Amino acid sequence: MGKYAVIGLGGFGFHVAKALFEEGEEVIAIDVSRARVQAIDAYSSQAIVQDVLDKDALMSLGLEEMDAIIVSTGDRISTSILVSLYLQEMGAKKVMVKAVDEDHEKILKRVGATQVIHPERDIARRVAQSLVRPNVLDFVPLAEDYDLIQTAPPKEFVGHSLRDLNLRAKYNVHVIAVKELVPENFVLAPPAGFVVKDSDILMLLGKTSDLERIKEFQT
Repeated sequence: MGKYAVIGLGGFGFHVAKALFEEGEEVIAIDVSRARVQAIDAYSSQAIVQDVLDKDALMSLGLEEMDAIIVSTGDRISTSILVSLYLQEMGAKKVMVKAVDEDHEKILKRVGATQVIHPERDIARRVAQSLVRPNVLDFVPLAEDYDLIQTAPPKEFVGHSLRDLNLRAKYNVHVIAVKELVPENFVLAPPAGFVVKDSDILMLLGKTSDLERIKEFQT
């Protein structure tokens, strides 16, 4: 069981805390609003009413023992920056903070955030990808310019082995796994001799620009 803390229980923070709790994880939920804390009480291991700008009180909660801390304080930019700084000073292992824009992200990274979240932007990208590239089933942005996608194989790939396709050399794209649907099977790090079928789902890792070249086969 993992141990997590969620600071800020607006829409995003509430649903993150609830989802973690429903996955069987230990969740400490924190907000200055008593109403929000009461709303999350049934979906957390411990729900705390706390002004997180009170540094001493925040440090007394033992959050440095958490596997990760998610900070979502809405449009209160200064609050998220100070909380990130306090958590970094107390030695928190992983601090994930919701940002409102790119400048906010830059500041958060400087004061100790280990990961910055842009939920609206990321959801927008998913929606756009699903409309523009319907054969791409899902994608995960990993870092700037890199993505992990799940996609149906272009017809040009079907019947060919990964060795013959040579995607790494031709496109600088790595096939890290294949989901076989007929029969159902998951192949992690498939061998070079693996032959792609039209019923397979390919999991591809690479730069966004290189993955786009693969997607062009599907248009």
